[in-house]
Amino acid sequence: MKRIFGAKNNKEPPPSIQDASDRINKRGDSVEDKVKRLDAELCKYKDQIKRTRPGPAQEAIKARAIRVLKQKKMYEGQRDMLYNQTFNLDQVSFAAESLKDAQQTMTALKSANKELKGMMKTVKIQDIDNLQDDMMDLMDESSEIHETLELDALEADMENETEADGVPSYLQPDKEPDLNDELNLPPAPMGHTGAPPGRAQAEDEWGLPAVPRASLRG
Repeated sequence: MKRIFGAKNNKEPPPSIQDASDRINKRGDSVEDKVKRLDAELCKYKDQIKRTRPGPAQEAIKARAIRVLKQKKMYEGQRDMLYNQTFNLDQVSFAAESLKDAQQTMTALKSANKELKGMMKTVKIQDIDNLQDDMMDLMDESSEIHETLELDALEADMENETEADGVPSYLQPDKEPDLNDELNLPPAPMGHTGAPPGRAQAEDEWGLPAVPRASLRG
């Protein structure tokens, strides 16, 4: 029947590097606990040897201490071996991850290179040069239009400020204003007022000869 239908494949997939590393680390931690427990027992025997007089009792304690020391050395060797295996697995894992990173980098570079080649097919150097020339021409025309507008505005201002003699006001010499004209004051009185000599002539608030009241009554 197995030849007809085939045997069922119960083979499990091989463990990954991370699975193997975790398993070995777990074993190493277990051995490390045994080393610590034997080390504590060895310290206890050392203390008993110091407090025991030389003799059969002390020799028995020393024998047990030597046995514990041998066990500790054995477990320390196993622990170091397991940790070395973990280190080797970590190195292999690092190398594998580095290869994956390099492979992904190469794939990304190939994709980018293909995309750039496709873009370069649609772009022509001559078209770029022509576009740059057109842009330079437009910029030159824009500058000429701007200068023309400024010149027209300047000529308009000159025409508005030009006086009858044809000279703009900002080119004419400055004239000092007449204070009497601005204040609208009467002229100052002369030295002779027509009054008889020896008789002072009355003056009004403006410095002019006062008009007699009789003349005002008429």
